Amino acid sequence: MPYWEIFTPENAFTPEDKEQLSEAITSIYTDTVNLPKFYVVVLFKDMPANTMYVGGKPANNFVRIRVDHIARQLEGAEIRAFCMAIIEEKLAPFVKERGYDWEVHLDETPMDLWRTQGLIPPSAESDMEKLWAKENRPVPYEVAAT
Repeated sequence: MPYWEIFTPENAFTPEDKEQLSEAITSIYTDTVNLPKFYVVVLFKDMPANTMYVGGKPANNFVRIRVDHIARQLEGAEIRAFCMAIIEEKLAPFVKERGYDWEVHLDETPMDLWRTQGLIPPSAESDMEKLWAKENRPVPYEVAAT
């Protein structure tokens, strides 16, 4: 799962903006690595004035984005740079082009430390993961013994 937390100044985004940005973020994963849409979770956190500080000073024009990748790992510098470029491209209309200062970082969590609906997610690109993508939900299945 990609899990995004987006900390923004209060009222920086309308509900429509949030939906459009969430769709743009989801497309990163569905279009480039074929993840099921429901894997992508985006949480917006509106921060009242004077609750975010950068360098010890209020940062009331600052957007901070924290991303946790689990379903796929970014292998190698070239893939990481490609991913960050796509992220910056998708964020630009909502952040850069609106004059916000911003920062984004990614963490990666091992896939074996993830469950959804109590299920171990299927292997990448497997028939079961393709079924999950088609159904847009986790579908129970038997996990092969190791």
